[in-house]
Amino acid sequence: MPVDLILTIAHHLVVFSLVGLFAAEFTLLRPGLEGARIGQLARLDAAYGAVAGLVVVVGVLRVLFGAAGWEYYAATHAFWGKMGAFLIVRLLTIPPTLAIRQWQAAHRADTGFSPDAAAIRRNRRFLHIQAGFLLLIPIFAAIMARG
Repeated sequence: MPVDLILTIAHHLVVFSLVGLFAAEFTLLRPGLEGARIGQLARLDAAYGAVAGLVVVVGVLRVLFGAAGWEYYAATHAFWGKMGAFLIVRLLTIPPTLAIRQWQAAHRADTGFSPDAAAIRRNRRFLHIQAGFLLLIPIFAAIMARG
């Protein structure tokens, strides 16, 4: 199997995994979050971060060793748009991740802890904005695929 095909398959699998984890996190981060769900959300968030790292690693390998070559990507505006959208998504994950870690620590200290509705609302807003930028990534990918 050619290296380009393997890298393309790997890239698609990790990107779809990332979107699935995002959807699960989006579903759990809602008013009424408490108890074991806080730990579950923290594990999902950690997996989301790890898979995002894999997206970067596989993407870099694809750019360096794929059939199109670095020159194609460097000269393609849609590629840079895609990279910009991905960077913005990564930056938007920081506030919710920090909040989730704080909630997890608070829950460990007090098993009756539950984040207040304002904190949930504030962090869901970051997820809504992330969703918008996540939508841009396949749009830019489709533009790239058409030259």
